[in-house]
Amino acid sequence: MPESDQSLGRKILSFFIKEEDPAGTAAGTPPTGSPAPPRPAGSTAPASASPAGRPAEAPTGAPPGSATPGTIDPKFAEHFASVLAQHNPPGPDYFEFRETLRSLGNLGLTEEKQYQAAWASFKALGGPADASVLTNTANQYVTVLAKDREAFARSVEATLAERVGGLQSEQKRLQSENEALARQLLEIQQRIDANASRLNAIGGEISEQSAKITQNRQNYDVTFAHFTDQIKGDIAKITQYLR
Repeated sequence: MPESDQSLGRKILSFFIKEEDPAGTAAGTPPTGSPAPPRPAGSTAPASASPAGRPAEAPTGAPPGSATPGTIDPKFAEHFASVLAQHNPPGPDYFEFRETLRSLGNLGLTEEKQYQAAWASFKALGGPADASVLTNTANQYVTVLAKDREAFARSVEATLAERVGGLQSEQKRLQSENEALARQLLEIQQRIDANASRLNAIGGEISEQSAKITQNRQNYDVTFAHFTDQIKGDIAKITQYLR
């Protein structure tokens, strides 16, 4: 085909998501008459990362770490369209048929008539007369997307191992550190309690020892006075009686 991958990608994208109906795509509801776009590797963990394995931001209002239902994501739709464009072979195939079928969506025809009319138009434009070319090429695109999904899942697992694994290691380290600090706090509290008990005991001992020392000093002074008074008395009497 003469079309560039970029322009073909935009056309492929238009098959699945109508630009004029953003509300429908935002809510995850495919446009009427168009097949639902492939979900990006499930509706939980894979929806949290980009095709390159880089986690996307959580939806506004969702609590951190909570799982939310998957929705049609414009960046993944663009990615799938690009993948399909890169694998679109030359000549009419499923997507040319799909473009014709999409153009008949507003004519009021039944679904069966739409497919029959699109098939007739497809053949008139030079497409193969065997309808198996449509199913075969459509299955090829499904296979291409499935391979991309496998690669995406691997990138998600690698990102989880790198980021979540790192966070889990930090979590264990912090838990161990907190346990060590808690033990230290317990030991410190035990020392504080022991010191407080000893301080109370010391207060009583200070009073007791102070009283004992004061009493001893008073007893010393009284005894000292008694002895010195006797000696001084003897000195006076010696002086008086022994001249």
